[in-house]
Amino acid sequence: MLAQLSIRDIVLIDRLDLGFHEGLSVLTGETGAGKSILLDGFALALGGRGDGSLVRHGEAQGQVSAVFDLPLVHPARKLAQAQEIDTDGDLILRRVQYADGRTRAFINDQPVSVQILRMVGAAIVEIHGQHDDRALTDPAQHRTILDGFGGLEAQAEAVAGASETLKRARQALQSQRLRVEAARKEADFLRHAVEELGRLAPQPGEEDALAATRQGMMQAEKVARDLNEAYEAVGGQSSAVPTLAAVLRRLERRAGQAPELVDPSIAALNTAIVALEEAGEALAAATRAAEYDPREQERIEERLFALRAAGRKYDVPVDGLSVLAATMASDLAALDESESSLSRLEAELSEAETAFIGLAQALSEARQASAARLDAAVKAELPPLKLERARFITRIDSDASARGPEGFDKVEFWVETNPGTRPGPMMKVASGGELSRFMLALKVVLAERGSAPTLVFDEIDTGVGGAVADAIGERLARLAGRVQVISVTHAPQVAAKAGQHFLIAKSAGEGEASRTVTRVTALEDQARREEIARMLAGASITEEARAAAGRLLQAAGLRG
Repeated sequence: MLAQLSIRDIVLIDRLDLGFHEGLSVLTGETGAGKSILLDGFALALGGRGDGSLVRHGEAQGQVSAVFDLPLVHPARKLAQAQEIDTDGDLILRRVQYADGRTRAFINDQPVSVQILRMVGAAIVEIHGQHDDRALTDPAQHRTILDGFGGLEAQAEAVAGASETLKRARQALQSQRLRVEAARKEADFLRHAVEELGRLAPQPGEEDALAATRQGMMQAEKVARDLNEAYEAVGGQSSAVPTLAAVLRRLERRAGQAPELVDPSIAALNTAIVALEEAGEALAAATRAAEYDPREQERIEERLFALRAAGRKYDVPVDGLSVLAATMASDLAALDESESSLSRLEAELSEAETAFIGLAQALSEARQASAARLDAAVKAELPPLKLERARFITRIDSDASARGPEGFDKVEFWVETNPGTRPGPMMKVASGGELSRFMLALKVVLAERGSAPTLVFDEIDTGVGGAVADAIGERLARLAGRVQVISVTHAPQVAAKAGQHFLIAKSAGEGEASRTVTRVTALEDQARREEIARMLAGASITEEARAAAGRLLQAAGLRG
């Protein structure tokens, strides 16, 4: 419910803080006192259209804040939480209007878009008036309203689910048909490609592995060649070992003749021969280790070049050949199994369509029954509202060929204001006063099925009096037993039934006599009786009017 409304510098309102209670609250005052200004400010806080002209003359900006006390599970809190807004405690909607036309929106002091503010506001407050274009007057919501009245939400949800299943089945069949069609056009190419790639059998990462092996073998070939040359120089036919051995033998034969000259040379030659022999053995071992199979290198190169050629042919990276082969094999399999696959999907589509039609038909029949009950319930509320000759009609246009999430039905509220006149959409046929009373009757009937926690009625009693005004007040009071109701009224019969009464009046601003301001006063006891007497008598309040006002208040108290 609305707990507090604060307005700063909006048109004639300089500073206003109002606290609201549960039940029925009324706003009264003479024409032009500022009741519409207050509602315009409230609508601004709910995400209504901004306008620089709303800012009080001479000020740079105006501001409206609305504080709501809501259950923790209320949908408005969930909407705010979806925007990562902390919703502990009250929910505060605030709008700043600048004189240049700009506005800023806040929820619990966190900036939000006007669209988010409007969504949250619509979940909390419904405003109904003679020229209102929200809530019950929106034909797009009539089907949801009817489902709520009839308790058909579960059925409607089942139809929506069946519609989604049907949609997916239709898309799956269409996708398969397109795939098979494309596969058939490329059947010969696919078979050739699958066969060729099957023989090639590419593996992920194979190109890099082959390239690395080939590079290693090419390097090994160069190393082996150099090792062979070195071995030839040390231990092959070009080796110096035989020559050195012959020289060594000759020196050994001379050793006895001049040992002091020959022995050192013999020792050095022995060391050289041993070193060369060791070097030869090392080179021989290295040459054996560096041996490679040229045919293996050739095989690796052929495989690598074949893979790269296939990649170029099919315009994919070599590593993508295995995936391409699997895809083509799948496409070919889809082609080969096209008839059975299509038949299966067609059967699934038929099954989904049958299920949808059954659920949608049952929902349509339930809506027809609920519409009859809704029409009868609204009809019972119309005579006391001086609409005894009018008819309320829940019009349902069903199209069995429709396959939407809402089922077969288009729902719209129609009215016939007088016997013999042509029925038509409520917004087009009913006058402003009639529309307000039709909506009041609807809200009374629908209140038990759920409503926004705060309902605002703007002068729905305009042009009526006496018993009709009393009937309107009675219905507003009944509504207020379930939700918070705020009504701007000119009818004393309505004002007398309120638990909270505010008087709106113009006065000169403090310290600035030339500037008119709108003031709102909470009335109690004698002051409230005096205001209701004014509403009964006009400018000159008589004792008879005061007595009548007292009787109205007493009667309302008895009802309470």
